[in-house]
Amino acid sequence: MINNAGRIFGRGIAFPPRVGADGRVAWSEGEANVRESLRIILMTEPRERLHLPAFGGGLRQFLFEPNNPGTRHRIRETIEEALARWEPRVRLQAVSVEPDPVDPEAAVVTVTYRLVATQALERVSLSLQLAS
Repeated sequence: MINNAGRIFGRGIAFPPRVGADGRVAWSEGEANVRESLRIILMTEPRERLHLPAFGGGLRQFLFEPNNPGTRHRIRETIEEALARWEPRVRLQAVSVEPDPVDPEAAVVTVTYRLVATQALERVSLSLQLAS
């Protein structure tokens, strides 16, 4: 049964795919489904999906790029374009791409967004491997 959050935001197979406590495929809904969707978009490369070849964030193109302000600026722009195109349930508030304080060959991406349906402010972060 879909709860109210599932009606507002939708429902889909949990990411990463896994089996739930009941032995069935786990599902996500509500804010968790939106958060998982953002990660899926950013982690998918264009042409990975056979029937939707334009889908994805295209972040792998930055592998082996120098971890400098110019590269991080291009990453931010790429993320903003991908999320604006593929995730209508959110309005971006900010995209931050900063050097990872622990790994000089990585950047930390933080996406701050507002859920369109509720106006709740949410955030998702991920690490992106580059090269120095």
